[in-house]
This record gives sequence, C-alpha cells and structure tokens, in this order.
Amino acid sequence: MGVVRNEHERVIEAPAAVVGALIDRLSAADDPLFPTPAWDPMIFDGPLAVGASGGHGPVRYRVTAYEPGHRVRFDFNEPDNGFHEISVEPLGERRCRLRHVLETAPRGRERLLWPTVIRPLHDTIVEEVFDNAERAAVGRCAHPTRWSRWVRLLNALDWGRPETTPVPEGARLLRGALDRPAYQDAYRMPMLPGLPRDPRAWYPMLRSAFPELGCADGELLLQVDIAGLTARASILVDDDHITLSTYARPDTRRGRLYWGVVRLGHPFMARLMLRRTHRAFALAAPSAGEREAARAVSCPSHFVSVGMDEGADPVGLTRDRER
Repeated sequence: MGVVRNEHERVIEAPAAVVGALIDRLSAADDPLFPTPAWDPMIFDGPLAVGASGGHGPVRYRVTAYEPGHRVRFDFNEPDNGFHEISVEPLGERRCRLRHVLETAPRGRERLLWPTVIRPLHDTIVEEVFDNAERAAVGRCAHPTRWSRWVRLLNALDWGRPETTPVPEGARLLRGALDRPAYQDAYRMPMLPGLPRDPRAWYPMLRSAFPELGCADGELLLQVDIAGLTARASILVDDDHITLSTYARPDTRRGRLYWGVVRLGHPFMARLMLRRTHRAFALAAPSAGEREAARAVSCPSHFVSVGMDEGADPVGLTRDRER
C-alpha cells in the first residue's frame, strides 16, 4: 500500500467566518466541533497554535500550520507519518466549504488496520465534525452521520475501562455508613461533556431496586443488604469522575458463605455495569454541535447566530451515516 489520501468536504449555508471561528476552538474546553463524548476528545498541551502537541485517543500529532479562521494542519508523530488538515473556504457571503484532508503512508500492520479499522473510524469522526459544524453554524444538521454496525462494534470494543481506585474522600455518606467494613472497593471513569451530573441518574446501572439512604454533595448512598450481608453502595459524581464504591460486612455464617461466592464476581460486575452505563450515557449525550447551538440560543449575541438566522438547510457533499 502506497500513500493514502482521504478527503471529505461539505458545503454549509453559513459564512466562512462563522465556521472558521468554530475551527479556532478545536481542543478548547468548549470545543464545538470534535465529537465528544462519543469519541476521545482532541487535547493539546496548550492552546491551538503552531507547536502545540497532543491528539485524540491513541492518535498523536502536533500543529505545524495555523491560519486562524481558515486552516489548521496537524503532522503525525513518529513512527506514524503524514498529516491531516481541516480548512474552510468561502463560497459567497453566506456559504462556505468545510474540508478535511488526511495523507499518510501506512507501514507494517497499519497496512491491514487502515482499511479495516482506522479508515472506518476516521471517516465517521470526520463526518461527525462536519455534523457539529452544521449544528453550531446553522442550528441543525439535515443529514446526521450514520454509524455502521462495524463502527458501533469498534466503538464498543475501544471504550475505556473503569479504573480501580481507593474509596474517594468525597464519598462521605459511604464512609459514615458502615463501621469496620470487611470489604471495600471503588471503580471510576472520567466525567465527559454532556454526562448527567445528578448521581440519581446513574442509579439504574445497579440493575436492582435498592433503598436510598441519602443523597448529598453529588453522592447517592444505597442500602444493598442481602442474606446476612450488610452492604452499602455509593455513586459519587464530581468534576472529574463518576465513582462506584462498595462497603460490605458479613454478619452471619450465611452472610459469610454468600459473600465468599459473590465477591468472586463482584469486581467484574461492578466494572461492567459502570462501563456499560458510562458508554450509554455518552452515546445519548448532546453532541458538541448541539451543545454549541443551545449556547447560541441562550445567548443571541453569540457569533454562530449569524449562520442560524439564515435558516437554510446545509448541503452535504459526503456520504452520511446514522449512529
């Protein structure tokens, strides 16, 4: 396989200045384009500028050219080669073309991974960047990107795994709920844009109706006593993580026998429930473009309102996919 050149473009019924201003916010805390939380965010070690280094997920690159409001070029870090670039060009006062180009020469196992894994994911992410540009600049997306079954599977397989962590200091309800727990554990995943901040929203991940013992300061405490076992579960949402913690104490012989069996599968099931719920919320969350459009509605002076006032449907020049 030689050099691969992958191109996407879409005409958007909004001024180039509006879409260019969106490009300038790539990797910012309020990035309106990159499709987070469904995919890993674009993150750099500083503001978007020549020399900034970072990437999204395992894909690493650095900014090598930047024309504010017009174009950004990213060169891949070694051992990868090539670049990808996003640009906008005017097609009149209130119409522009958004374009993305990737060029690389796959080597080694990448020759197999490019057509089977990398290209399907890349194409989907770029199309969703364009979707978000439409939503942010025009207020809606006429033809949202469609996810193939293969992309769905790849996304599920690549989703992050819960991290084992000590019971957090912020889990005050749990820490004061049970004296001398014989067992404790905690697993956490990062909070992503658009995920619910109310711990009660995460309650269904436990798959059972447990009594609520309290809810305060972002923590929900549940009573999960079963068969001679005194146990408490805590769901804590803070600025950085969603954490599922457990305290357990067998009180009877039956409880010790029960817990001796259940604890073998408990860590696996706790991580599985947290991961599944985390991904489900991420896929259901408003897209970056929807979040930006909502900000524009709440603040009419926002720059993207220029594109929204036109009310015209954007014109897609690339194949659409549905999630």
